[in-house]
Amino acid sequence: MPQDSFKQHLLSEFNIQFQNEELLREALTQRNYLNEHPDEPGRDYQRLEFLGDSVMQVSVAEYLFKRYPSWHEGQLTEMRIAMVQTRSFAHFSRVAHLNEGIRLGKGEEMSGARDRDSLLEDIWEAFIGALYLDKGPEAVRTFLDQTLFAAIDTDFFDRFIDFKSRLQEKLQKNGAVDIAYRTESEKQMAGNEQLFEASVSVDNRELTRGTGKSIKDAEKAAARAALKLLEEK
Repeated sequence: MPQDSFKQHLLSEFNIQFQNEELLREALTQRNYLNEHPDEPGRDYQRLEFLGDSVMQVSVAEYLFKRYPSWHEGQLTEMRIAMVQTRSFAHFSRVAHLNEGIRLGKGEEMSGARDRDSLLEDIWEAFIGALYLDKGPEAVRTFLDQTLFAAIDTDFFDRFIDFKSRLQEKLQKNGAVDIAYRTESEKQMAGNEQLFEASVSVDNRELTRGTGKSIKDAEKAAARAALKLLEEK
């Protein structure tokens, strides 16, 4: 995507218009691009990535601290880790179409770097760093509300959380109990997909059930439902 088109995308989708456009160019520039354009001034994204990493850690920690006042430190840490990782940042780089604005060297373009998770994670952090410098923490929070934070309500981050370990920790807080998972059913779905139903029991008393496309996913869903049930009591 040409830079002018990308800037229009940021304005129309997120109401973001950089005052210092050099910051935006820097955040989206890979080193190989500069190697191939030695007469073009500017730096690559790496310094802004360094800043953006710290901004993301603080922004996510503050958001979770305020949103979940009843969560203990372990729960907050686990969710923060799920949110602040390569796969997460790469996903939201694509959601925000940051990948389309990256300035790449020809070799990197041909090798498929534009869709490489490790690069998209770096670009996400660099963009956050640039936005922070240009518009401040509130602009960063607004952008994250539209992207990363909005995904919490869709259970996007559940795939990165070990609900079975969290349930075991909660149930055995006051002493040992027998926790058992059982596959209750298996259904053939359209194509070759299968749907499994699993239950989780404590001392031979069933707590909840969950479904998934594998036994592992079904057990994870059952553990997640059990945690929700226990937290509501």
